[in-house]
Amino acid sequence: MAAHIGLGVDSNPDCESVIRCLPNVSANPEKTGKLVPDQGAPYAEPSDLTYCDGLIIGSPGYFGNMAAPLKYFFDQTSQYWLSGELIGKPAGVFTSTSSLHGGQESVLLSMMLPLLHHGMLISGIPYSEPALNRTITGATPYGASHVAGEHGNPLSDDEISACQSLGKRIARLSTQLNR
Repeated sequence: MAAHIGLGVDSNPDCESVIRCLPNVSANPEKTGKLVPDQGAPYAEPSDLTYCDGLIIGSPGYFGNMAAPLKYFFDQTSQYWLSGELIGKPAGVFTSTSSLHGGQESVLLSMMLPLLHHGMLISGIPYSEPALNRTITGATPYGASHVAGEHGNPLSDDEISACQSLGKRIARLSTQLNR
């Protein structure tokens, strides 16, 4: 999903997508993860937030809520809340759940909460995006979504379209706000 959202961002000649991931967190303080992932995008640092002109965050859904690593990440951003560093930056959200009724909209809303506290400008996907009206899988006005199923179904064409639409929208808002 992040790659398709990135394509939407990159379709704006004034924007460049930067994809990051988060390390796992553990309830066992003795268990530590690697400092650098073996593959894929590098880990995000809270300071990365100060360099972005727009932000799109994603998380798998667990019982209608964002995953622990994303919550933990935002719990470390108080200094940016105090400084107001993120105020006025556009933001969007995306998720994947294992079932159609896996709480996608509540997961998206849970991710919006720290963004709202930071004063970011939240944008979803308007119904002018045709995928929202025809999808039988994922995609919501709250943000892009995917129904992975228990075996990890590939993204549907509508889910891909919604991802790219979200990326284009946040990129467009970012360029409009930074003129």
